[in-house]
Amino acid sequence: MTQINTYLSFNGNCREAMQFYQACLGGELFLQTIGESPLSEQMPERMKTCILHATVTRGALVLMGSDMVGEQGLHKGNAVSLCLQCSSEEEIRTTYARLAEGGAATHPLETTIWGALFGGLTDKFGNHWLLNFEQTAVQPER
Repeated sequence: MTQINTYLSFNGNCREAMQFYQACLGGELFLQTIGESPLSEQMPERMKTCILHATVTRGALVLMGSDMVGEQGLHKGNAVSLCLQCSSEEEIRTTYARLAEGGAATHPLETTIWGALFGGLTDKFGNHWLLNFEQTAVQPER
């Protein structure tokens, strides 16, 4: 089976961001600094505390990140969103509130025309999130 994992780039605050995402989403956090890697000898001293590779893993959820940005620098845009399929109403509400802390709730949670509870936000690191919970028993309005 093919799987897509999201890889986020940061400009020196990867550790902070990934710790934030772990607190919001749960799971195991792995962080590897440049200083802990074989690249250490080739990199300037100021970069040794930067994150070479990080992952937050919880079941099938894998979120990756790094402080390694090319010479062109980091350019944030709205071309990428992270879409979380939540397993309960409690999970979507809790996760939405956590991720929105310090960010902006761009689309409050609401029941959609397709029967899901859905919302969107931009977190405090400028990353765009879409959260979706497929409600199994949608009752028609009377």
